[in-house]
Amino acid sequence: MVEVSDTALEPIGDVHRTKLGREATEPMRADIRLLGAILGDTVREQNGDEIFELVERARVESFRVRRSEIDRAEISHMFDGIDIHQALPVIRAFTHFALLANVAEDIHRERRRGIHVAAGEPPPHSTLAATYLKLKEADLDSETVADALRGALVSPVITAHPTETRRRTVFVTQHRITELVRLRAEGHTETDDGRSIELELRRQILTLWQTALIRLSRLQISDEIAVGHRMYPQAFFKVVPQINAEVREALRELWPGTDLLSEPFVQPGSWIGGDRDGNPNVTADVVRLATGGAAYTALAHYLAELDQLEQELSMSSRLLSVTPELAALADGCQDKARDDEPYRRAVRVIRARLSATAAAILDRQPQHLLDLDLPRYQDPAELRADLDTIDASLRTHGSSLLADDRLALLREGVHVFGFHLCGLDLRQNSDVHEEVVAELLAWAGVHHDYRSLPEDQRVELLAAELGTRRPLIGDRGQLSDLARSELEIVSAAAYAVRTYGPAAVPNYVISMCRSVSDVLETAILLKEAGLLDASGDEPYCPVGISPLFETIDDLHNGASILHAMLELPLYRKIVAARGDFQEVMLGYSDSNKDGGYLAANWAVYRAELALVETARKTGIRLRLFHGRGGTVGRGGGPSYQAILAQPPGAVSGSLRLTEQGEVIAAKYAEPQLARRNLESLLAATLESTLLDVEGLGDTAEPAYAVLEEVAALAQRSYAELVHETDGFVEYFKASTPVSEIGSLNIGSRPSSRKPTESIADLRAIPWVLAWSQSRVMLPGWYGTGSAFEQWVQAGPESEEDRLATLHDLYQRWPFFRSVLSNMAQVLAKSDLGLAARYSELVEDEALRHRVFDKIVDEHRRTIAMYKRITGQDDLLADNPALARSVFNRFPYLEPLNHLQVELLRRYRSGEDSDLVQRGILLTMNGLASALRNSG
Repeated sequence: MVEVSDTALEPIGDVHRTKLGREATEPMRADIRLLGAILGDTVREQNGDEIFELVERARVESFRVRRSEIDRAEISHMFDGIDIHQALPVIRAFTHFALLANVAEDIHRERRRGIHVAAGEPPPHSTLAATYLKLKEADLDSETVADALRGALVSPVITAHPTETRRRTVFVTQHRITELVRLRAEGHTETDDGRSIELELRRQILTLWQTALIRLSRLQISDEIAVGHRMYPQAFFKVVPQINAEVREALRELWPGTDLLSEPFVQPGSWIGGDRDGNPNVTADVVRLATGGAAYTALAHYLAELDQLEQELSMSSRLLSVTPELAALADGCQDKARDDEPYRRAVRVIRARLSATAAAILDRQPQHLLDLDLPRYQDPAELRADLDTIDASLRTHGSSLLADDRLALLREGVHVFGFHLCGLDLRQNSDVHEEVVAELLAWAGVHHDYRSLPEDQRVELLAAELGTRRPLIGDRGQLSDLARSELEIVSAAAYAVRTYGPAAVPNYVISMCRSVSDVLETAILLKEAGLLDASGDEPYCPVGISPLFETIDDLHNGASILHAMLELPLYRKIVAARGDFQEVMLGYSDSNKDGGYLAANWAVYRAELALVETARKTGIRLRLFHGRGGTVGRGGGPSYQAILAQPPGAVSGSLRLTEQGEVIAAKYAEPQLARRNLESLLAATLESTLLDVEGLGDTAEPAYAVLEEVAALAQRSYAELVHETDGFVEYFKASTPVSEIGSLNIGSRPSSRKPTESIADLRAIPWVLAWSQSRVMLPGWYGTGSAFEQWVQAGPESEEDRLATLHDLYQRWPFFRSVLSNMAQVLAKSDLGLAARYSELVEDEALRHRVFDKIVDEHRRTIAMYKRITGQDDLLADNPALARSVFNRFPYLEPLNHLQVELLRRYRSGEDSDLVQRGILLTMNGLASALRNSG
């Protein structure tokens, strides 16, 4: 690892083998060489020549495997019987290289963007600059734009995820390394304080090497909450206010005289601490911890910024005049030493009032408090009003430069983050709601056996209850532990809404929602906690109810359920009270596990078409919430292309989507990364809302018919393997680390919803993660090749004509192109040679061949059909950045995979020591870090 050869780093694809391509990537290769050399030196110094030479030999042999110079079995035998004390530093070495390669690639992308901008090239797609040009060319009228962007929202929702196990210390050190590499990329050899950049890199990589990558104990929800809140001081507090202000100003320049985006466009959310679907560890105390911790993070930030602002706004009234409003605000602080410094006194008043707010609403107090015995702020609007007073006064005496700096960020920050920081969604499975509501109705004497009622009678009964203010349960209610826990959780949410504001808990998501009664049962629970009152003409409902349609069948039925909900007068009244907005969540994970990649993607698209039509007919504003994971098998992929691939009307100015696991760090751990990714979400949302991006026009219905047929064939092929092949579950459990995912300390949530052996009950995260670790990547492609092959060979047209039809759709239809492009990315990351090593963990040889041979055949068929449809021989022809990444780093994954197989074999044969378990977890962490979207 001391030196990485140029040959080893040569990017794949003919275009990138040219001299120009090599010159463009040379700075990245230089960064990788430097970081790899420092890491190699560190390994030698810290662990001795023997470990270093083992690491170096594994690296060299891995590249020889890629160049087909040796058989893969040779490198696998290198680790046969390896001492665990030698295995662990080898795993750590290759894991750290993956982390450092991430840094080099991220810096390279920044560098290339800067070069393109400096060269005066047109802004690339997915940037806001490019979007503004497209909007300007579209010549849209202001009334149309204002209506389309009413209630505009882009909300990345941070969720807990077991593939992100790195500790905060590792993140901090990685951030320092990133900053140093960034300085070096800018041509510096020293830091601002005169330190050698290379020496500092050595110091930080040494720190990284001597820091444990993972925790020894199981991750707690409190840890996951802290990780989620960490994104704010790391990036969101700076980036979100900036980008909201910039987009608002840019759109108002395009359409003067409009009040566009009066509310913040970007508003991050969270599921961490509110998502209790299958997670018994989420309790009322956890909800209080999540919402209270969020409020603490927000107020602590404001108080720190006010402390700095007080130092900066030192202007004297002897030199300038302030507005009467500012003078009145400053009069709240009678500090004689600051008698001629009205701005400082005004800021101290704000600090004191915010300190009183913190004392009233927080369980623990932040720094920078000030006690002037002033009243608290009742809501963020009062705080914003005082900050606006300072802003307005500054601008009267030529101090706009000051107003546009820290104060502007703080004003914008208070607008978006309020006292709540981020909205915490609640989520629970509909089966739990049904059980709890049945118990409540029985206890209250409303109905002794609610669960026996048919759907129409359930709806009638629940609607009647919701039409009254009468609670079902009083203080003396004798309830089961489940019912009491659920009511306590919703009560904790009600406390958060009262204390931190309505935005603290904006939505209640219903998993596995299959009927109108599922929605009304949730409303009953909200009503019991005081979060819903639909008895009068103006209902009170601060928490929106979001049905989540997850399986293929549920997605198919989603629009009819939504229509039936809105046909119910009581529920329609609730929606009207919420500005006619109704959110619907779409699940990519369970539908994929249920029906396979292509069938799931088409089911979601078809559901969106139907939901949009239902919204149009009923006159409501539909907001879709996309339950995407990091990997393609769970709806992941490039966000910009994914949003543009939505059907017409599906975005409508609003977009919510989940961000999970290692993807969170990859997108938001750094301000530059966060800005780039938020910009991409905003650009795509604006284009999808205001422009025609589908590209099908009058040919939409024939295109839909083609996908309907192909998706049905893909689902059949997928079902034949996953649901119908004898012994498939046994094969899956033996050939992947899925069992170890559940038993090792990598998340607070159980890996299965229920203690069963069923694939249906297994969570989608371990399902996808396990296939990613074994490099099969099955959820991202299986069944697609057979489906396309069968469709092309069927029908009255010739095979060439049918291929031409698919190629035409690939050229014109963003959805179809995105589906194939994402699938190609997965196929490029898969490695069936390595997967064969995992298949050897299956002791039943007949079973091994029965399943793995099908996987190999389908893999070959899928790659062949992709190339025939697209006309491209290179899977990554449309993604040169990923092509470089795959070529540069994947040989470094080879040892991690072989070591994982070796340690799994030992663990399952009874060698279950702490070190072996830790080794397995470290390989999982290293592979997840390197693949970047593995679960």
